[in-house]
Amino acid sequence: MMGTIIDLLVEHKKAEEILDELETRLRIYEKRFSANDPSSELMEINHNAGIQKVVVHPDLYELIKLGKEKSLTSDYLNIAIGPLIQTWRIGFSDAKVPSDDEIKTLLVNTDPRNILLHDEEHSVFLTEKGMLLDLGSLAKGFIADLLVAYLKLEKVTGALINLGGNVVVLGTAKQHEDGLWRVGIQDPSKKRNQTSLVLKLSNQSIVTSGIYERSLIKENKCYHHIINPKTGYPIETDVLSLTIISKKSVDGEIWTTRLFGLTSTEILQTLSLTPGIEGIIITTEEILLSDGIKDLM
Repeated sequence: MMGTIIDLLVEHKKAEEILDELETRLRIYEKRFSANDPSSELMEINHNAGIQKVVVHPDLYELIKLGKEKSLTSDYLNIAIGPLIQTWRIGFSDAKVPSDDEIKTLLVNTDPRNILLHDEEHSVFLTEKGMLLDLGSLAKGFIADLLVAYLKLEKVTGALINLGGNVVVLGTAKQHEDGLWRVGIQDPSKKRNQTSLVLKLSNQSIVTSGIYERSLIKENKCYHHIINPKTGYPIETDVLSLTIISKKSVDGEIWTTRLFGLTSTEILQTLSLTPGIEGIIITTEEILLSDGIKDLM
């Protein structure tokens, strides 16, 4: 589901019932936020680019509004990047390397200022034909936060949600005496589930973004899937993966996207100045930790 493997763990006397409800909600959210399902609510906006506004569900409207706000103040987060993502299609069987001219043409249609929003009617209008919204940089975190809100309503005492690179832990882990969940951080140079370090957490989100996750090899050159909205090409960086620990999962998504593209030194400096956010940077040479990470190990 959602193009990834999802793990759900719930501690509750009605765990099976709650797990079924989580699955139902995930299928609804997938149909609402997906940029790869032509019949999703998000794609209805894209199909009407340059034609007309579309009234959408409040959750989708809220995420697009948040995404536009962050896109206007960030070099590396842009929810209007869809034309580039859908042309490169790295991670899909029809992935390709676009020509320079094609990329220049596509960049014209990635201006987030051309997303017009109407708060009262929850409508979205993309003013230019060819525009495409892509919420891949934010949606998993937003969905994880929605699931956690439901679990809290059900008074779940312990839960783990893994949406593939996006993990949230809630409450107590009964299997450990200290009650803290263990979450491993993938070693980018090794096979899946081989970790560089393990964090001990409770009521926190862990979002990892890495260039090792999806790639395209063409003419002996490797292209990863994280596209620079300014150039239209994969971001050039010495960072293999960036993990952000935060209270809200959508914040983890925002910060991994905003920071991926900066140098490891710049990322570390930004983390030190941002309260409530901790991070792990794995480069080609070393592992760098923000000040608060050592308290989580």
